[in-house]
Amino acid sequence: MKTDARVNAVAGTTTTHGELRSEELARGHYENFSIAAFFLPKRLRQDLFNIYAFCRIADDIADECPDENQAADSLERMEKDLESILTENADNPLFSALAGTVKRNDLSLNPFRKLLKAFRMDLDRKRWETWDDLRHYTRHSADPVGHIVLELFGYRNPDYFALSDKICTALQLANHWQDVSEDWNRGRIYIPLEDLKIFGVKEEEIADKSTTDRFRELMTFEVERARRLFLEGFPLLCKVAPKLRLQLALYWCGGMEALNAIERVNYDVLNRSTKLTVGSKIKVVCKALYRWL
Repeated sequence: MKTDARVNAVAGTTTTHGELRSEELARGHYENFSIAAFFLPKRLRQDLFNIYAFCRIADDIADECPDENQAADSLERMEKDLESILTENADNPLFSALAGTVKRNDLSLNPFRKLLKAFRMDLDRKRWETWDDLRHYTRHSADPVGHIVLELFGYRNPDYFALSDKICTALQLANHWQDVSEDWNRGRIYIPLEDLKIFGVKEEEIADKSTTDRFRELMTFEVERARRLFLEGFPLLCKVAPKLRLQLALYWCGGMEALNAIERVNYDVLNRSTKLTVGSKIKVVCKALYRWL
């Protein structure tokens, strides 16, 4: 760990610069993180901050860097920093913090490697031909997050991982279906091209924000696909310990509410916001507590 640390006089522990930066990134970039962190066991909060910071930085590189070659170089440096964890030579403060998380909880690095591969895919691919192609992407961009969280709570059961994969992919799909216009502005379409063809929707309609009946039928299909995955993954909530169950319930209910929000605007995600309101977030917490109990 770096020496530029401060001592938490109350807890009697040392917080490194990297850990402070991780927490800042988590709370500053993800408005719901403070809510989720409140329900976490205290011993795991910093670890979740460290993991989230890793994901946030890589995601920002892939999405915000205007020069794709520069973005690729930055992701390559992140890959080297990630591998440095194994040799205990992490010079980057954020990776020093992540190294502590990995070692304390005996986490596998493979999910982190897959996440970086997914961010590379975002640079290389702007369209997904088929559902199988998109599912290959989410196996790297979404599912590893669930594996990391399960390992963090001490679970290594492959059956649990399989259920988690369904929830994580559903969460990412819900996010993509909310952000069709934003993704278009980044030059990306996550809706499989085969689905566009089946429903007779052209890319120009997305560009023009033309919410036709065909587009609504397409989004109805995609929303139901995500909802089925949420329902198929739900049994995981009944298998894990109560503290993790509450965390999973928060994300599960949040994802389902996002799909409901798309329905409420009659699938016009091109022109109307489907971001959760304060009231919707309160509803999510209440539903999650109900699922937990």
